[in-house]
Amino acid sequence: MSNEYSHAILKANALTCIRDTNVLFENLSFTVESGQVLVVEGRNGSGKTSLLRILSGIRQQDEGTVAWDGESIDKLGAAYRQDMAYLGHQNGIKHELTAAENLQMARIYGKITNDSLDSALETTGLIEQADIMAANLSAGQKRRLALARLLLTDCCLWILDEPLTTLDKAGIQLFESLLKQHVASGGVAVLSSHHELNFDGSNIIRMSLS
Repeated sequence: MSNEYSHAILKANALTCIRDTNVLFENLSFTVESGQVLVVEGRNGSGKTSLLRILSGIRQQDEGTVAWDGESIDKLGAAYRQDMAYLGHQNGIKHELTAAENLQMARIYGKITNDSLDSALETTGLIEQADIMAANLSAGQKRRLALARLLLTDCCLWILDEPLTTLDKAGIQLFESLLKQHVASGGVAVLSSHHELNFDGSNIIRMSLS
């Protein structure tokens, strides 16, 4: 992870999202800056996942704009994707590859050395599982593997949909530690979670879609 990111701002302006004939949310605006975490809360079906997919550029909003450092993410295109890492409900790992091989695929995001790969496995408690097929990892270990990939991408913006899913107590503490390091270095994070985060409240913005 970089020691420090330059100041960054994610800004949503008057977002509206419609699914079928249901308006999930409308006229939604917010700003998240370097060193801040936006926690999106709300009941199931309130639009949390849809919002995160809009912010990541996977889904198009029905109205409104999303800007990164003052530029529309639609116009930024690949440049935005280089700055943003998205982790959804699925871990995005290939079960037919080992844990280490899954991380090696993250080389497409930039120059990754064997030392940094081993460091990511060590940090997430998977160094002893490096050569185990991902299909044979536990659900919690698969989630840890997805978190290890976050460390290798070195992206300023993390967009995370229920990142604590399947993690045990130690895994949750690991995630909180990684998140603290990320924002301390100037990173930005947007996440949905049903769990309370053990985090400095001054860095957290909470927004409910219910």
